[in-house]
Parts: sequence; structure tokens; C-alpha cells
Amino acid sequence: MDATVDTPATPPAADHRRPRGTGVTRAPDGSLVVRVSGGLSARLDARSVTVTLVTLAAALLVFAWAMTLGDYPMSLGDVVRTLVGQGEQRHEFVVRTLRLPRGLTGLLVGASLGLAGAIFQRIMRNPLASPDIIGISNGAAASAVFVIVVLGGSSTEVTWGALLGAVGTGAAIHLLAYKRGVSGYRLVLVGIAVAAMMTSITSYLLTRAEIYEAQRAVVWLTGSLHARGWDHVRSLAVALAVLVPAALALARHLRVLDLGDDAARGLGTRADRARSGLLLVATALVAVSVSSAGPISFVALVSPQIGRRLVGGSSAALVPSAALGALLLVASDLVARRAFSPTELPVGVITAILGAPYLLLLLARANRIGSAG
Repeated sequence: MDATVDTPATPPAADHRRPRGTGVTRAPDGSLVVRVSGGLSARLDARSVTVTLVTLAAALLVFAWAMTLGDYPMSLGDVVRTLVGQGEQRHEFVVRTLRLPRGLTGLLVGASLGLAGAIFQRIMRNPLASPDIIGISNGAAASAVFVIVVLGGSSTEVTWGALLGAVGTGAAIHLLAYKRGVSGYRLVLVGIAVAAMMTSITSYLLTRAEIYEAQRAVVWLTGSLHARGWDHVRSLAVALAVLVPAALALARHLRVLDLGDDAARGLGTRADRARSGLLLVATALVAVSVSSAGPISFVALVSPQIGRRLVGGSSAALVPSAALGALLLVASDLVARRAFSPTELPVGVITAILGAPYLLLLLARANRIGSAG
């Protein structure tokens, strides 16, 4: 569901017959054009809207199912009554304190990673460009492990450390890859090198850690939604309320950037500024998600790939990718909780099991394309 805002400076002479109020019309290519007062309009691809709505419905169904499962099973009716304040007192703690914030955190983190991955892959024109491959998640991990091992920080300090590490690593990758503009190819190469460096730092820090600190760091590095509370939900909700509109507003430049920087400048788009803005938003999305749940791998890699295949065409599939990220993460967390019950696995283990074969498939496909031409 890709929105493009059109603001024509000088309407054509015949345009006075076009309705200026709000309304929805269908364009010749089948997309929906939503007009609002003030001459603004947004173009919505009908297939993207359908994919997004179906995916969100599936994510909410999995979310609702997960609310009923656990060491203390409940019916869906009990969950709903508890949410509206009419449930039994014994259900309040289980639903409102344990399961609801965990599920909401999973939805928000998955959406953040899916949207960020779609932006990275579209800008860099590379299906392997995801934050856990180009170094941003690795930078957050190294910073968090430093706070745990060296500073002995609390959970809040680890969260802030991961946030600063992701932002700092993203800025460093951007600066190192900048050479009269930013090339997607250079960004990927620099990102892989930075990822290797951050991984080495993390490994070194773990060798210095005491057993308890090392165990705590390894659990965080795996990525988990265990014991997530309302503080995580609130911080994610506030961040997404700012970052998602910014991403959709900047997304209107993506089609122009695909034409190349020279063509983009000729059409009045400042290519470097638009690309840098999108990269900043994507990095911030990764930072808030990693700081809330740890470096959960492969969600940002897989979700945009599936989203673009479902939507088809040349669409960036930003919103469908976010919805798919939410579905993938809440479903993986449900599997992590119940597949080996009563033992609960970190959700990062399940996403790695699902994502690693897909990465190998992408590499094999890229190798076949390279050998063919």
C-alpha cells in the first residue's frame, strides 16, 4: 500500500471541472486515488491494500490465539472479557501484565523491521540489504553487550545502549559509503565490513565477561519478547507514530530515485537528500526495534521479499512488508513459546531457523543469475 502525494503547482486549464472535495476514484491503472481538501491526493494500489488487510487480519488472529495459550490456558471469551474490564480478577495479571504487552511488542517490532527492510532493499536495489546483514543490528548488539559486560547496566541502560549503537552504526555506514552521493552497492559492501567489525567487538567483550554477564548478554543477543512490558509498548508506539508517516511521506521519491540521480534531479528531486532521509528513518526503525527486543534476525530480510511477490509490479510494498513483519514475528513467537513447552525458546531462534534457508535460496539464485550473465 504505497501512498504518493501529488501537489500540482499550476493545474491545467481544464482542471477546474475536477472535484476539489474529498472522494475516492479509480485510476486507469486500477489504483485508487483518494482526494482530500486542499488539492492533495494519495494513490493506493488496490492489490497492496488487499494484501495488507488480509495480512493484518492474519496477524491479529495469531495474536488473539497466542493470548489464550500458555501455562494458564484461557478461552478467547475470557480474554475479551478481561480486556473490556469484565473478566475475573485471576485473569487480569495473566492477560494485562504478561500476554498483552508481549503480543503488542511483537506486532510493533515486526512491523518496524518489515518496513525498515523494505526501505533498505528498495534504496540499495539489493535483496540481501537488511539491517542484520549490513551491520546496523550488529552495532546495536555490540553497544548493548558493552553496557552489560563493562558497565553492568540495567535493562533500561541496555535499551538505550542498543538504541545509540544502532543509530551510531547507521551514521558511520552512511558516512563511509558517501562519495559524491550514496551508492547502494557501496552501502552494502561497507555495511558487511562494519557488521564483521561489530561482531568481532561483541565476541571480544563476551570473552571478558563473567558467567552471569555472558549468559545475560547471549540471551539478549538471540532476540526475545520474554518479559516485555508496557514501557516497551509505549516507546515503540510513540516512535512508530513519528517514523511511519515520515517513511510514507518520503516514499513518494522512491520511483524517481529508481530512474537514477541525474533523472531525479531533472525532475526536481534532491536525490541525496531523499535517500539520506529514507536511510535515517529506516535506521531509526531498526534502532527502536532492536532496543526493545534485541537483534531479531531475518524478519527484515524475508518480509519485504514476500511482500513484493504478493503485491507484484514495481511497488515498494512498504506497508504490506510492515504487516508481514508483524505476522511473521507474532507467529514465530507463538512457535517459540509452545513448540517445546514447557521450555520456552527466544523468538530469535525461530526466525533464524525460518530465515536461514531463505537466505541460502537468495544466494543460490543470485549465483545462478551471475553465472548466466
